[in-house]
Amino acid sequence: MLGRATPGDRDELRRSFRWRRATGPAPDSTAEDRETTRRALTPRAPFRPIRRLPQRPARITTEPVTPAQVVAEAKARSLRPIYLVAGSEAHFVDEVVKAVRAAALEGAVPGLNEDVFDAAEHRVEQVLAAARTLPMMAPRRLVIVRQVERWEPKGGAQSSAESDDGAKAGDEKKGEKKASDEKKSASSKDAFERLLEYAEAPSPTTTLLLVAGALDKRRRFVQAAMRAGYLVNADPLGRAELPGFVERLARERGNELAAGVADMVAELSGPDLGAVVDAVERLCLYAGRGQTVTEDMVAECVVRLRGASVWELTNAVARRDVAAALTALADVFDPSESVRLVALLAWSTRQLLRFESALRQGASPNEAAQRAGAPPFRARELAQQVRAVPRATLEGWLVTLADMDRALKGASRLPSRTILEKGILELCGKPAGTSATRRGMGA
Repeated sequence: MLGRATPGDRDELRRSFRWRRATGPAPDSTAEDRETTRRALTPRAPFRPIRRLPQRPARITTEPVTPAQVVAEAKARSLRPIYLVAGSEAHFVDEVVKAVRAAALEGAVPGLNEDVFDAAEHRVEQVLAAARTLPMMAPRRLVIVRQVERWEPKGGAQSSAESDDGAKAGDEKKGEKKASDEKKSASSKDAFERLLEYAEAPSPTTTLLLVAGALDKRRRFVQAAMRAGYLVNADPLGRAELPGFVERLARERGNELAAGVADMVAELSGPDLGAVVDAVERLCLYAGRGQTVTEDMVAECVVRLRGASVWELTNAVARRDVAAALTALADVFDPSESVRLVALLAWSTRQLLRFESALRQGASPNEAAQRAGAPPFRARELAQQVRAVPRATLEGWLVTLADMDRALKGASRLPSRTILEKGILELCGKPAGTSATRRGMGA
């Protein structure tokens, strides 16, 4: 029977280790014995505790996903388990919802695997319970939540003022109302934290689509969505981005655009993307698949005016020919298209400014026309118009056109035709005073 080692046994063991250190392992020892001896005799490094560095907040290194990327994922049937669509552009939101719904519910029985919630009327627990529900007779389930920003807590000066008034009044009813409001606020504060917990371990058989207008970008949930790649940017496009958007829509429908048409459509139909998409669809149907969309088609389909008379009006204004401009206005005038007609004149003015800037930079007339978005055969005509109208006058035209646009949209009680005639007279430089004309448009 084995017992505890005596001091003599320990001394013998120490002498054995010292002997082995001096002479090496015994000749008849096995490889296992030699390895055990080597480990026993190897000096160990002293223990050093690991000093933990302070944790730094994770930096956002990715960009939001674009609606076009989500549509491509939906077409490839590679949906993510969660999407957070944040932005106020209705066209992008509808595009994402339509694509995700078609991909998630493909082959499913309608109505069995889709739940639509409104954050203003439902709690986050109801949404997460639906998201964790298994699909019925289908591979995937879709849960859509709109107005997610309504789960944002209502903090600020107003809530603090209400709490101070309740404390001073000391009324029991106000105290009960305050407690109820605090309870609701606490549940609202927990909503995004619970969504974050779900996003860390989402259901593999559910696509949760969250739609919000404007969210606080500092929230942990929003930052986690950006890092993980399920934050979809649905903000409106800027004016400079609209021509590229128009060209992409036309290419998707199998059409090319002539020079300057994309900028012209953006000027006439923007910034609302719904109106831009409608204009491009009408132009592509009018032109036919594979055909080039021209400026005359824009005048007929978007402005709904006769193309020849429209260009006669813009050219007459550029030449500062009052008689020809008023005659062309009489031919193309339509009360329902007055605002678009002003937009067309503004587009023509900007084209002249771009052409003049390109000439000042040393470009040839053909190159300047290309930079201005005009076809090369218009280079001579644009050069003559630029020589007749100084740059300062062209810049003043934009101010006059802005006044006309405001007057047509309700700032003036005058008839729309009178506003257009007064504006054209001022553009051609015939009124006695600019200020008098502006007072007339605003009367």
